[in-house]
Amino acid sequence: MSNASRLGLLGDRDFGRFFAATALGQLGDRIIFLALPLVAVVALNADEFQVGLLAAMTTAGSLVVGLPAGAWVDRVRKRPIMISTDLARALILMTIPVAWWAGLLTIRWLYAVALLHGVLTVFFDVAYVSYLPHLVGRGNLVEGNSRLSAIRSVTSISGPTVAGPLVGMVGAPATLLVSSAGMAVSGLLATTIRRREPRPEPSGNPQLRREIKDGLRFVLGHPALRAIMLGDAIFNLFLVMYQTILLIFLEREMGLQPFGIGLVLSGMGCGALLGALAATTVSKWVGQGRVIWLAALVTCPLTVLMPMARPGWSVCAAAVGLAALSLGGVVRVVAQSSFQQALTPDRLLGRMSATTRFVSWGGIPVGGLLGGASGSVFGATGTLWIGSVGMTLSVLPNFLSPLRTTRSLPMEKAPEFARRDFTDN
Repeated sequence: MSNASRLGLLGDRDFGRFFAATALGQLGDRIIFLALPLVAVVALNADEFQVGLLAAMTTAGSLVVGLPAGAWVDRVRKRPIMISTDLARALILMTIPVAWWAGLLTIRWLYAVALLHGVLTVFFDVAYVSYLPHLVGRGNLVEGNSRLSAIRSVTSISGPTVAGPLVGMVGAPATLLVSSAGMAVSGLLATTIRRREPRPEPSGNPQLRREIKDGLRFVLGHPALRAIMLGDAIFNLFLVMYQTILLIFLEREMGLQPFGIGLVLSGMGCGALLGALAATTVSKWVGQGRVIWLAALVTCPLTVLMPMARPGWSVCAAAVGLAALSLGGVVRVVAQSSFQQALTPDRLLGRMSATTRFVSWGGIPVGGLLGGASGSVFGATGTLWIGSVGMTLSVLPNFLSPLRTTRSLPMEKAPEFARRDFTDN
C-alpha cells in the first residue's frame, strides 16, 4: 500500500496545505477564545455584564451579515475569500496589543475589534464550508470533515495550553500577537493551494433578496436540515451562556490562575480530539442521522458537574464533563456537516451555510447577553445550571425529526427539491 493511500486525503498535496492552514488559523482562534475575555477580565477589570456583551459582539456578525454573506460567497470563488479574511482578521487583532502598549485600550475598543473580527469570520466560515466539497469531492466529505475536526481538536488542546502560560508571562493583550500571526500564516499558506474551483456561473440578473430567499426556502423546506438548524440554535444559545460565565466561575469562584484555566479548557480539546477520531466509526455504528441527536443527549447532561464543583478535586471531575461535551459535540458536527454538504447543490452551498449559520448562530450574541445578565442576577453557578439544562433540551428538534431513525445520507430518498440544482429564476 502506498503512503498516499495510507494517509487518505492527507496524501493529497492541496488538502494537506488546506489542513495545515486550518491548523494555524484554528490555533490562533483558540488562543483568542481564552485571551480576549481575559483582556477584559484581568487587564480592564470588566464585570459579568461587560464580559457577556463582549461575547455578544464576537458573534454579532452572524446577525449583521449572516444571510447576505451566503449569496455573495455563492457568486465568487471561495479560496480568495478565505485568504483575504484571514489576513484582515490578523491585522485587526494586532490593534489590541498596540493599543494596550500605547495606553489607549478600553472595553469599547475590545467591543469594536470583536465585532469586526466576527463579521470577517462569517465570510471566512461560509467560504470554508462551501470550499470543502470542491476540494475533496462529495464522496470524501466525511473523511475530510473528520480530519479537519481532528486538527481543530488538537488546536483546542494546544491553544489554551499555549495561551495560559503566555497570558501569565506576557499578559493577555500581548498573547493576541500569536493569534494574529497564526491567522496571517494561515492565509498565506492557502495561497499555495494549486487546485482551482470552477468559477460560479453568473446569473443573468442577480438579485440579493431573491438569492437569499432561495437559500432560506431550501433549508427551511427540508425537515432534516430545518431540525439541525433549530437544534443548533438552541444548543449554541445555552452553550454561550455557559461559556460566558465559565471563565469568571473558574477564576473567581474556583480560584484558578490562567494556567489552570488553560488546563481545564485543554481537557475540552482532548474530548474534541477523541470525538474527531471516533466520529466516522460512531456514525457508521449508530447511524449518521441518529448520532446527531444521540451524541448530545448522552454528553450534554454531564456539564452539570461544573456548577456542582467546589475548589479542589471536584474541578477535575467537572473538567471531564466538559471533555465529554466536546467529544459529543464533534461527533455531532462531523455527522451533520457532511449530511448538510452532501444534500446541497453546489450553487447553494454558500447560502445553505449562511442560512444555517444565521439561524443557529443567531442565538449566540443573545446567549452572551443573557449569560452576562443571568450572571449578574443568579450568579455564575446558577447560570451554569441554566446553560446545562438548555444544552440538553437542544436534542428535541432533531429527535422529533426524520433524523431519529435515519442511518445514512439519504441522497437516494431525499425530496427532489433537495437534490436538484436550483436556479435563480
